Amino acid sequence: MPLAERMRPNSLDELIGQEHLTGKGSILRKAIEQGKPPSMILWGPPGVGKTTIANIIAHTLKVPFYTLSAISSGVKEVREVIEKAKHESNSILFIDEIHRFNKGQQDAMLGAVEKGTITLIGATTENPSFEVNSALLSRCLVYVLKPLEEKDLIQLLHHAIDTDTQLKEKKIELRETEALIRLSGGDARKLLNLLELVVGSTPGDKVIITNEIVMDVAQKRVALYDKSGEQHYDIISAFIKSIRGSDPNAAIYWLARMIEGGEDVAFIARRLVILASEDIGNANPTALVLANACFDAVIKIGYPESRLILSQCVTYLASSAKSNASCAAIDEALEVARQMGDLPVPLHIRNAPTKLMKSLDYGKGYQYSHDYENNFSPQEYLPKELSGRKFYDPGKNAREEELRKYLRHLWKDKYQY
Repeated sequence: MPLAERMRPNSLDELIGQEHLTGKGSILRKAIEQGKPPSMILWGPPGVGKTTIANIIAHTLKVPFYTLSAISSGVKEVREVIEKAKHESNSILFIDEIHRFNKGQQDAMLGAVEKGTITLIGATTENPSFEVNSALLSRCLVYVLKPLEEKDLIQLLHHAIDTDTQLKEKKIELRETEALIRLSGGDARKLLNLLELVVGSTPGDKVIITNEIVMDVAQKRVALYDKSGEQHYDIISAFIKSIRGSDPNAAIYWLARMIEGGEDVAFIARRLVILASEDIGNANPTALVLANACFDAVIKIGYPESRLILSQCVTYLASSAKSNASCAAIDEALEVARQMGDLPVPLHIRNAPTKLMKSLDYGKGYQYSHDYENNFSPQEYLPKELSGRKFYDPGKNAREEELRKYLRHLWKDKYQY
């Protein structure tokens, strides 16, 4: 059993951190002591005590306790638990990463929670307002867990060294803690398991823990992925740059690293939608359609099946022609808008919904494009100060070359295409 599991508290008094929820006189503590905890959503970063609190509730109340992971369970497993709970009293169902359940999976619990057949405890690292169905959320209290402070993490380290039977077999001197705390990212589980890894990697009975030793062991043995830390940003950067660089093999590898690290599927899909416009754009307009469909699909499905949809989208985007022409166009236009201020809209293309506006020549002389040959009129659409200023320069790829030819034909006397 890993150190983090061996050190898991069995009572609220043993819990380190989250005093606002579990300290003397707190609302949650009172509910547990009275034996009537409500259905709840525990929301907070990884490794701050969500699963521990659920286990403490079950241990304290000594009631039937069922655990499901939203990663590997579905409606079938939920219904099986509910059926068992009908023949028991005060059953608790704990669902880890409940935000990964889709709407249908969450709806399967509604009736049982409403009738009191089960008390639901859901754990999530994502904002439940966005990730949990409003109907289910309205039947639960949301408790927000805070990131563990440095003093809490140091207390955890000392407590483990002083009390764990296996660690006490060695003489451990905790000389420096900065690397342990930084690499753990405030995650108590990761902190304790990293401590155990460092101790286990040191030969002999005496272990002196320094920042240098921790970093050396971590780099050799641990595939770290902290969703809020440097590794998170490094990997998503490598992922995006691999797709931009048209390397589907590298892109798939970094996608796998994020999936293995438990990255939020919506975060990955959201970045793909952005990339489809930023780096592909009109070189292949279908890229945005597929990326948007991917985003919708993975939100509905969740892990593990969404890996298939992500893989399809990633390989397509990486293999697509690239263009940042649209991105460059809006960035240049924004810069000009900031520098030039509120330039007036030419009168002939202003809106004229009232007689007063018409009397001021709003809309006067506007040429309706569809009344002209090729549905085009070469009138001025920019403020006069920007007349002839080209923002969109089609990229050098097959699709945008066609756009360039078309625009060159239309605007041969005004823009240099």
